[in-house]
Amino acid sequence: MIRSIAFIHTVALLVERFRPRFQAELPQQRCFHMLDESVLQDLLRDGPSPAITRRVASLAMLAADSGADLIVFTCSSTSPAVDAARRLVPVPIVKIDDAMYAEAARSDGRIGLLCTTRSTLEPSRSLLAEHAAAAGTRVEAEPVLVEGAFGALSAGRREEHDALVTRSALLLAQRSDRLVLAQASLAHLAGPLAERTGKPVLASPEWMVRDVVARVAAAA
Repeated sequence: MIRSIAFIHTVALLVERFRPRFQAELPQQRCFHMLDESVLQDLLRDGPSPAITRRVASLAMLAADSGADLIVFTCSSTSPAVDAARRLVPVPIVKIDDAMYAEAARSDGRIGLLCTTRSTLEPSRSLLAEHAAAAGTRVEAEPVLVEGAFGALSAGRREEHDALVTRSALLLAQRSDRLVLAQASLAHLAGPLAERTGKPVLASPEWMVRDVVARVAAAA
């Protein structure tokens, strides 16, 4: 049975995005949130490193020591480090992108990956390839980094962020069968972009919520 779920974040705004959602979806479970913004800040500045991997694994260990029966990482950029944490921590660990990429890789096609941080590019491409291999499908991924968007969002300029992402998405959609928003911070644009591009647009939060709720139900 899953009684306690730890959510580990590297972006503060995601704490309040997911807290009320899981209070509503899983009122009987103890859901707690851990935040370490320095992990993403250091990834953006210095790139992946053994130190980052140790820190991510340490966060997972802290969550397990706090009684978590399930751990959810909401940062796409930590994906490679989470793989290492999974080998060290005796608690199931979910990546926020797992369910989304499983869905994206269900059929062949050209997939546009929209990213706003350089640290997300390779983890996103690798995770999609992993799920495509598991599904036995052939997908061609085109990751696109939207320069300046993450800085605008971090500075509170959400309209500028949205405009930059939308401009890139409209161009990418012309050569893609479907779009994937490779970071949770982009999820609010899924509906508008689907409407404007006429293409399926996948965002990780909803798929992750479904995945976690299903895991709780299956473990009951």
